[in-house]
Amino acid sequence: MYLIVGLGNPDKQYEKTFHNMGYIAVGDTAELLGVKFKKKECEASVAEAFIGGEKVIIARPLTYMNNSGRAVKQLMAKYKITEDKLIVVYDDYDLPKGKVRIRAGGSAGTHNGMRSVIAETGLKNFARIRIGIRDEEVNIPIINYVLAEIRKEDYELFATACQKAGEATVAFARGEGIEKVMCKFN
Repeated sequence: MYLIVGLGNPDKQYEKTFHNMGYIAVGDTAELLGVKFKKKECEASVAEAFIGGEKVIIARPLTYMNNSGRAVKQLMAKYKITEDKLIVVYDDYDLPKGKVRIRAGGSAGTHNGMRSVIAETGLKNFARIRIGIRDEEVNIPIINYVLAEIRKEDYELFATACQKAGEATVAFARGEGIEKVMCKFN
């Protein structure tokens, strides 16, 4: 069983912000797998799919970004998910806008949602897909930037990045292995 988590904020006002790249990307995952977010459990909105007979849980924490780890920890416990079957998708200010980077583990960097996931689960060696959001032309504090709405001229770039991230999560859940997924999508 796999757990795919997209980080974001649950309120409608954040729907089209940079900080919701994870939510958008796992929405693409659900669409690719032909499922919808129908359940609410473990402080998350959840969709369930099957790939090759293996169950895949796709989740969007409802705890707000800075407390995302609570939902991840609860889902991992409920479904007995091991570190190697977890993948977290999120925005990354440290990457240029539209870049998608996949890693097998690491630190949280500047991302508070990932800090929460690592702190709550006690894990660092799980797969993560980062979607770059940094725009060199914009010079405002990070907190204001990540909660800003994506500009119309950048919409297609971010839609493509989220689609790519969604495809990478599906490949991961098909059991391709993080190294193979990294080679294919980085």
